[in-house]
Amino acid sequence: MTTRTILSVLLGLGLLAFLYVTFFSESTSADASVDPVRYRQELLDKRTKKDNDFRSGSDSPITDKTQFKGLTYFAPDPAYRVTARLEPFADKTQKLVVRMSDGSEEVYEKFAHAVFRLNGETCRLLIVKVDETYSILFRDLTSGQETYGGGRYLELDPKQMADTQAVLDFNIAYNPYCAYNPGYACPLPPAENKLPIAVKAGEQYTHQTETSFLRASRP
Repeated sequence: MTTRTILSVLLGLGLLAFLYVTFFSESTSADASVDPVRYRQELLDKRTKKDNDFRSGSDSPITDKTQFKGLTYFAPDPAYRVTARLEPFADKTQKLVVRMSDGSEEVYEKFAHAVFRLNGETCRLLIVKVDETYSILFRDLTSGQETYGGGRYLELDPKQMADTQAVLDFNIAYNPYCAYNPGYACPLPPAENKLPIAVKAGEQYTHQTETSFLRASRP
């Protein structure tokens, strides 16, 4: 094999490695470090605790606790736990004006965009920061069908965040309190956070009627 041939092969391998890293650094699928059995049980335990809190907690949004049968969920699926690449904002002072379900507005800090692959699609979601909480407010193709039409929320665990990546676990996506009690004012997802896929993970929504302000707020 000539020196030129060897160099060509090495350059080709280098290009393939570069393309691999560039493409797959956007996200991974299920976290290989997660034990599926243990992961499922931990999720079920958290869901049971939330049901108990909604049934008896003083800050529960449920108005008639005697009729509360528990929340409904998609089955736990590690495939909806992904690692996203973070794209922080160069200008750390950028803000987002968020419309609330009662027509008022609040201002949140723009933290970063999360870029990842899910269900064969490259997705991009804005992460906002409120005090020390990092959240994603989003809609997807299940919104208004199997899940709440006003969107769902996903909070990020700071322990699973780094400068360039973060773990997004859609199995813990949840409905805002206004889904269960219109007396609450809840932030609505920004237009850019509408995913082109169905996220069949996290909380579902079984109420048959939604309030008119939510129907009017849908893009």
